[in-house]
Amino acid sequence: MKIIDLTHPITPTMPVYPGTEQPGLVPACTIEKDGFRETKLTMYSHTGTHMDSPAHLFKQGKTLDAFTPEYFYGPAMILDVSAKTGEIGVADLVSYQEVLARVNFLLLYTGWHNFWGDEKYFAGFPVLSPEAARWLTKFPLKAVGVDAISIDQVTPNGTLPIHQILLANDILIVENLTNLNRLAGKKFIFCCLPLNIYQADGAPVRAIAIINE
Repeated sequence: MKIIDLTHPITPTMPVYPGTEQPGLVPACTIEKDGFRETKLTMYSHTGTHMDSPAHLFKQGKTLDAFTPEYFYGPAMILDVSAKTGEIGVADLVSYQEVLARVNFLLLYTGWHNFWGDEKYFAGFPVLSPEAARWLTKFPLKAVGVDAISIDQVTPNGTLPIHQILLANDILIVENLTNLNRLAGKKFIFCCLPLNIYQADGAPVRAIAIINE
């Protein structure tokens, strides 16, 4: 068995969604002063590699703590869209429908993890078209993940059509994944356990791929 970490570390200088504050990691206690080390963390619930719940956009939507732990684990497939420009349409997905019927997670490899820490990270990545997002809702998907800042393009008006479609169908969203290139051609289990936060609209996750070799 091989485990591949798909999670960016949380640091004070990491990329965050435009308009969001950087996370704070402040020494609260030190070994020298207190005899132990402890850090005060301050960050938005959608910081770093994280998961969005339906409550992120819908007033009556489920929060992450309403899902059982089994919902965050299962067979997954990788779709390489790194050569794609513009939208990912139904035509780009239809040949994978037999696989999509057997997996719980679809991970979109855009290659944008290569721009982590660069201004390029925030724009230009391929995204699902609304038609493609709606088409995916007929499959037994628990979540769709992407190695970019968002599953939607970052726009000044903040519209989130792909978020709206997926989350309305209880298909969760995982953003800011990394190392998806290492999963090409592999069969794997995806595990993305969020912090168990009360009524969480979103939460950081430790995402991993488990490959049986």
